[in-house]
Amino acid sequence: MAVSCFDFLGFQEALKKMRDVDDKIIYALNALPTESFKGQVNSESTCRDLYTKLQQSHLARQTNIRNCITLSAATLKKLREQREAQPDDVDTDSKFKAEQRKLRVLQAELNVEDIIKERSYKAFNERCRNYFHAGE
Repeated sequence: MAVSCFDFLGFQEALKKMRDVDDKIIYALNALPTESFKGQVNSESTCRDLYTKLQQSHLARQTNIRNCITLSAATLKKLREQREAQPDDVDTDSKFKAEQRKLRVLQAELNVEDIIKERSYKAFNERCRNYFHAGE
């Protein structure tokens, strides 16, 4: 799912929707049976599917964030050049500062992604370690 980097609020909303898998991982893991009901659900398949969804979701979000960081950095470079050519242009200065803030927020989103990813895989491993091992 490619998201637009130009509409920042739209970008954040799209990220929120893409994080749905991570937000609901506990509910998905609670569907795994306890020891006494082990034979009724294929836990390996459930864990494998969830792992695949997590990987795809993390990769898609990280790719989108990195693409927007690259685009924002390029825009910032152009604005810096314009700002140096016209130091008294208030409009260019304002756009430059806004783009700087946007770039900082995008870079912070990468850190948020790392935290979400770590939390999700921790919960996944706690519940699925007996049924599924990544890389198999």
